[in-house]
Amino acid sequence: MTVTQRYRWLWKPLVFVAALTPALLMLAGAFGIAGRRLGADPVEALLLTCGKTALNLLCLTLTVTPLSKLARLPQLLRLRRMLGLFAFFYVLLHFTVYLVLDRGLDGAMIVADVAKRPYITLGFVALLLLLPLAATSTQRMMRRLGRRWQSLHRLVYPIAILAVWHYYWQVKRDVTEPLIYAGIVALLLGWRLWHRRRRTPVTSTYGSATAPERT
Repeated sequence: MTVTQRYRWLWKPLVFVAALTPALLMLAGAFGIAGRRLGADPVEALLLTCGKTALNLLCLTLTVTPLSKLARLPQLLRLRRMLGLFAFFYVLLHFTVYLVLDRGLDGAMIVADVAKRPYITLGFVALLLLLPLAATSTQRMMRRLGRRWQSLHRLVYPIAILAVWHYYWQVKRDVTEPLIYAGIVALLLGWRLWHRRRRTPVTSTYGSATAPERT
């Protein structure tokens, strides 16, 4: 089995199942399948699970590039798009649960929430920034956009920051977990900054330089 076949028929299906598992567990809890329950506040449980799963997948998506370079496994990049799309799926699910189950599509209540709770605005901005990334995730769009595709998909960096910020502001007491996520995102973004500076060519006497390596 070649590397391409191994990732197509083994690793991609495994990652797909692993990323889909939280959604299946939530579905089982919602319908009481196999004795699973969502707890005393099912809507809050759904919001928390969707939000944390989305954040975990965002962090994993950001981890793929440095891990592939440090471990010298460029094949890992084949998994990045799937992880990113699942992160978008859980963000969208998180937002849908909030709109439909938590606020019952009550426009006035939602507007009041945005005014009183800035973390909701941060989450909404993160979702809006994710939309063009999900829409341009295909090979066809990558070819069509060319270099602009990579520039567009660097929006994942501010998205990750907004997601952590959203979580931090949402937590009322113990902020330990949001701070751990903040540290992880800072480490991943810091690595990219360090790697970009390390790989940027020194400008010659004549002021010319080649383009830095993509990260």
